[in-house]
Amino acid sequence: MDNLAAVVFRDEKSAYEGVSALRALDSQASIALNRMAVIKKNADGTVVTEREFPPRSGTLAGTAIGSLVGLLGCGPIGFAFGAGIGAFIGAVSDLVTSEVDMDFLSDVAGALIPGTYALLADIDEEWVTPLDERMESLGGVVFRTTKTDVRAERLARETAVRRAEIDQLKAELAKARGDRKAKLQARIDELRERLEKRLEEQRARSKQASDEMLARVQALQRSAEQEQGEAKRSIEARISRLREQYQRYQHV
Repeated sequence: MDNLAAVVFRDEKSAYEGVSALRALDSQASIALNRMAVIKKNADGTVVTEREFPPRSGTLAGTAIGSLVGLLGCGPIGFAFGAGIGAFIGAVSDLVTSEVDMDFLSDVAGALIPGTYALLADIDEEWVTPLDERMESLGGVVFRTTKTDVRAERLARETAVRRAEIDQLKAELAKARGDRKAKLQARIDELRERLEKRLEEQRARSKQASDEMLARVQALQRSAEQEQGEAKRSIEARISRLREQYQRYQHV
């Protein structure tokens, strides 16, 4: 499963022990670790990123973890306490485009009290037990959610709506006369331009996702070459699932 995990710790030392533990689980092929970050909630309620652990290239910006950091700093939980309009708009934007659900966000926000730390991780895991047991032994409280590409779903819906609107206007255009015909054509041209922007955004997101999946497959292949038995079979099964996802993105 492609999951987003948040592990809340009482102190900084435990959080960074969690970082080491996640890396060990990744090296043992118990999980596949894609990205992670350590965050802290300050006494004034703000949330700051202590350290990022992105892939070899890129940052956490625009990722599920990046959105989650923004939401925890001023998400729906914080609105009740008078978030400023700028923070409100930023958090709404994060929520719309993030890959997390409200229950997960609420649970993590409730546990992340001032003075505590959290380890956020984008992972692929077949079983929750290895991560849960290791984090709990360090005093961490584990929350997780299965990632969903909300942005891709929204773009697909918007594209379908634009196409239906264009088809309707084209049908009217065939019957129109004079000034009305010119106005309809102008509206169709405007919608086509907007549709093309949405399609370009879809293509860019699809390419980013497929590139990331391909990089993950290649990393797992290197790990599989060093393993034997059940560990090797587990990695190969994960590779198979990622290849299926990769093929789906190639046809978007």
